[in-house]
Amino acid sequence: KPPSNAQTLAELTKARLSALVVTTTAFGFLSAGPTAIATSSLPVFFAASVGTALCASSAATFNQVLEADRDKRMKRTAHRPLVTGAVSPEQAAGLGCLAGGAGGALLAWGTDPVTTLLGVGNIGLYAGLYTYMKPRSEWNTWVGAVVGAVPPVMGWTAAGGSVMDPEAMLLGSALFLWQFPHFFALNFMYRKDYERGGFAMVAVEDPNGDRTASLIKRYAWYLSSLPLLSTALEVTSPMFSVEGILLNAYALKVAYKFDGERSNANARKVFLTSLWYLPCLMMLFLLHSRRWHEELKEEEMEKECVSVLASLEKFIHEIQTKGKELCVHEAIASKEVDVWIGSEKNKTSLDASKCPISLGKAAANTSITKTEGNKIKLTQDNPTKKATTEES
Repeated sequence: KPPSNAQTLAELTKARLSALVVTTTAFGFLSAGPTAIATSSLPVFFAASVGTALCASSAATFNQVLEADRDKRMKRTAHRPLVTGAVSPEQAAGLGCLAGGAGGALLAWGTDPVTTLLGVGNIGLYAGLYTYMKPRSEWNTWVGAVVGAVPPVMGWTAAGGSVMDPEAMLLGSALFLWQFPHFFALNFMYRKDYERGGFAMVAVEDPNGDRTASLIKRYAWYLSSLPLLSTALEVTSPMFSVEGILLNAYALKVAYKFDGERSNANARKVFLTSLWYLPCLMMLFLLHSRRWHEELKEEEMEKECVSVLASLEKFIHEIQTKGKELCVHEAIASKEVDVWIGSEKNKTSLDASKCPISLGKAAANTSITKTEGNKIKLTQDNPTKKATTEES
């Protein structure tokens, strides 16, 4: 049964590799912390993830166009669309240009110049230098590791970080170092196939596996140091070091087992371990990230402060309300409530003119005299106007 168009497209763009790229880009973005994520917004996250995936798909397509002749010689790659003729080189090149252009445009529109430059530059690094070096030098693996280290840094910069931040360097280093046990084990398992394809891989020139085992152990140890370094730089909490020791202890055990017996079965164990090792490392990094802990703690403190202020405001308001009930002048001055005196049918409303304070001031300026018939005459002293009131 011939493959469907979707299967052909997935094979041509190396969809599984692109999925890994999206995952590591998202990892870098989330590592920036809740504040950066809230500031950057969902469209930026979408542009960074999808734009990076498109750039990765473009690079993978161009790589297959350039390696089609060598892929024909290898059992592992004999089913690829360009080898089987399902897609022509012109169609594949057109797809590569379309994906690369769309990815670069999306990154430019939704992220920032640094992230865009990293994404577009990675197409050239993978499809250009890495592909060129594969049949010529075993150092191609190190160049390819740089390509794999870029996506999490792109996620970090898209969220507003700098490539010089300790977090960015740790994220890139983790992906860079992880690729060596992963690909050296893969190279060893398919060393005969790579030799048929004419690729210069470490395992091709290492029939006994001495160098391969040594390199796998070395980079497994390098990976083991990252949780300790991350804690020392105060990027993560000490628990990341503790859990990192347990995680890396198993990875080292598998690496040493391969060193003790250089078989395809043990190489496969190293390869399979690397597949679950990376997501575990990323989850632990996020779980113990100080950015997440401190910013969430600050948010909780802010919520507590808001709660305290709200309680204090409520308390003051209750005091003011009680004061208005006890002090007529306060009630009148606030103009928030109507003040009544008397009860039932005899209730009358007080206005500002009958405020006790106002009456007190008026009394101070009033002359009291007695008239015939025991009447009291109140005369308010005013240079411009006099008011006279008689009461019995």
